[in-house]
Formats: sequence, C-alpha cells, structure tokens
Amino acid sequence: MATDSKANAPEMTVEERLKALYDLQSVESSIDKIRTLRGELPLEVQDLEDEIEGLDTRMANLDGEVKKLNDAILSKKNEIKEADLLIKKYEAQQGNVRNNREFDSLSKEIEFQKLEIELCEKRIKEFTAELKNKKEIGESSKTLLEERKADLDAKKKELEEIVGETQVEEERLIQKSSDIMNVIPERLQVAFKRIRKNARNGLAVVTVERDACGGCFNKIPPQRQMDIASRKKIIVCEYCGRILVDGAMGDTVE
Repeated sequence: MATDSKANAPEMTVEERLKALYDLQSVESSIDKIRTLRGELPLEVQDLEDEIEGLDTRMANLDGEVKKLNDAILSKKNEIKEADLLIKKYEAQQGNVRNNREFDSLSKEIEFQKLEIELCEKRIKEFTAELKNKKEIGESSKTLLEERKADLDAKKKELEEIVGETQVEEERLIQKSSDIMNVIPERLQVAFKRIRKNARNGLAVVTVERDACGGCFNKIPPQRQMDIASRKKIIVCEYCGRILVDGAMGDTVE
C-alpha cells in the first residue's frame, strides 16, 4: 500500500513555516511583476475580440435587413406593374360598357389602382431611404471592423512577444510556487491566499522595516519585534493583518 509522504513527513517548525511563507510571497511577487509587465494587454485583446464579435453580428444583421428591404422594394415594384395592367384592362373595358353604372364602377377600380400605385411608390421611397441608411451603417461598420481587426493583430503580436520573453520564467516560478504551497499546512495556505487577495500589491507576508510593518508602515512595539525575530509563532500586523517576519528571514528567490 502506498504511503502518503506528506502525511508521514515530520511536522514543520514555526520557523520553517515562516520561511516557506516568505519564500512563497517572494515567488508570487515575481510572478506579479511578470504579469504587470503585460499590463492591460490581455484585457485589451479580450475587449477587441468581443467588439469584433459584436461587429460581425451587426454586419450579419444588416445584411439580413438589406435583403429584406431589397425584397420589399421588388415586391412593391411588382405590385405597381400589376396595378398598371389592371388600369389598362379597366380602361379597355370602359369602351364596352352598357350603362353609366358599369362605367362608374370601372372608374372607381381605376382610381383605386392609381392610389395603390401612389402608396407603393411612397413605400418604395421609404424603403430606399432606409436601405441607403443601412448601407451607410454597413460601410462604417465594415471600416470599423477592419480597423479593430488590425488593432487586434497588433495587440496579439505585442502580447505574444511579451509572453514569449517571460513564459519560461513564469512557468518556472508557478511550479516553484506550487512546490512551496504543497509543504505549507492547508490552513496557512487559505490564510495566505485570503490576505494576499485583500492586501495592496498582493503582499501577504512582509518584513519589519525600520521598526514598522513593511505593508502598512505602522510602528511595531519593541516587544512584538522581539517575538517576530524569535520565530516561535506566526504574528500578524494588528493594523493590516499581514504576516510579519524579520528582515533576515529569507534568501533571494532564484
């Protein structure tokens, strides 16, 4: 039966835990610096991708609306042709009527078809104006889409260059962070992540500098500094909640 090496490992001393937390903070700060170097580029790339997707959707919708308008214009033109044919038919019939009632009835039909033609022509003008507007929007959207695609290509290239320069180092640091995290008790892992999330600059573990907390810069009483230097218990700043270690705690992270 396989044994759990972590479970069977000797209990870490408080000093070892503090050293591990200090090293973890150093590694995480180095990762933060790499990601800061990238700045807002990943978000800018995502925003551009979202905008391009929205523009593609708008273009597709506009194409559909343009098609509908063209179909509507064609339909109205066909209605005009049909009305013209009916007018000619009714005018021809007027020459063969037997009484005034039939003549008047045909006259009303002719008048109705002329009104239908006027209405169709009015609708064609409206559709044509709307079609022109849609095409103008389409052209401006197309121009904007091309500009955004060019911006995206440039941002992606810039991001790829930065990632390429830092990826190996970041992966090494992420692995180192994971290795350190694995030897730290779970409750301290949770506390570290919570403090780091809420702390300015992501600093969960800070050294005592010039008799003050390296995070919030509030003064630390001499007796408390002695307790920190003894490394016999984990002490947090009473002002900002960060874990405090003495300045000589850690070596430089490789």
